[in-house]
Amino acid sequence: MTVLTDQPITRTAPPGPAVPFPGRDALTQQHAPRDPHAFIAGLPKAELHVHHVGSASPRIVAELAARHPDSKVPTDPEALADYFTFTDFAHFIQVYLSVVDLIRTPEDVRLLTYEVARDMARQQVRYAELTVTPYSSTRRGIDERAFMDAIEDARKAAEADFGTVLRWCFDIPGEAGLESAEETLRLATDERLRPEGLVSFGLGGPEIGVPRPQFKPYFDRAIAAGLHSVPHAGETTGPQTVWDALTELRAERIGHGTSSAQDPKLLAHLAEHRIPLEVCPTSNIATRAVRTLDEHPIKEFVEAGVLVTVNSDDPPMFGTDLNTEYAVAARLLGLDERGIAELAKNAVHASFLDEAGKARIAEEIDAYTERWLAP
Repeated sequence: MTVLTDQPITRTAPPGPAVPFPGRDALTQQHAPRDPHAFIAGLPKAELHVHHVGSASPRIVAELAARHPDSKVPTDPEALADYFTFTDFAHFIQVYLSVVDLIRTPEDVRLLTYEVARDMARQQVRYAELTVTPYSSTRRGIDERAFMDAIEDARKAAEADFGTVLRWCFDIPGEAGLESAEETLRLATDERLRPEGLVSFGLGGPEIGVPRPQFKPYFDRAIAAGLHSVPHAGETTGPQTVWDALTELRAERIGHGTSSAQDPKLLAHLAEHRIPLEVCPTSNIATRAVRTLDEHPIKEFVEAGVLVTVNSDDPPMFGTDLNTEYAVAARLLGLDERGIAELAKNAVHASFLDEAGKARIAEEIDAYTERWLAP
């Protein structure tokens, strides 16, 4: 998710580690599945670009709002559907920050995290790298140690109860400036605070007016501390932002990267170095990064040989979920069941899960697909 401003939007490092890619043919099949939605619903998945607060479903938000009656957020889940209908970008910011404001205590953090994992498990998500913005909570007065304990307790409980493995990406809210970068880095690298599940370091917030190179020192230090680099780039700005993320922030994956399609040299670079794009189709429409789904560049990415992963970003706020995003991608790419399964394995291969864990989920995807297709 990019927290947007009301500014006009232009539509428009050493490489990351090599990851297996099934080849373009596997993702350009033209045989329609018998029932794509049913197949996708049961398909084991991994998700790499999904936000902590942005994943709060109407059910979760209503419960948090009931805890804090001074908030203007509705406590009725049905009313929240209207509340999450955005009139413009400024309104999106207003709504998103009103939900952030509901996260006031460690108990709120724990509830949010655990319930998000529950919703993921219902969609057969086996592994997720959840983007967390600790600065948003600690600056509101939540004790930093209590925050870390809350997300870790929820992570462990979710894995035990649902079988969904969570890992964290701590991201800088770019609109908050270098102060937030310094604080996010400290929280991510202080051995007394760094949570066991933390695997990566990111950068979100608006891209317009927030150049990526200024964050280089923070990413350098995060990488030196063993974290992977996964900034947002090229969602609401042009391809140069993606180049900056690659050369200055040493990105191993790119969040969104939507405008990469405008630069054939960039597409070739991403493909050659197997740098995955975290594609979020419905989000790109909701934020006006892309005008319509049929104009989404996901097919151009695949045809260029870029490793594409499908993600939901801020699903309840955009009226979607991961299963829906897979159905959208399957339609845009013309995928049959095997093609959808290969798309799911892309996310597994591009994840920061250990090799044994990747193999386990990939094997589960293959076994599920064979059972589904068996006569």
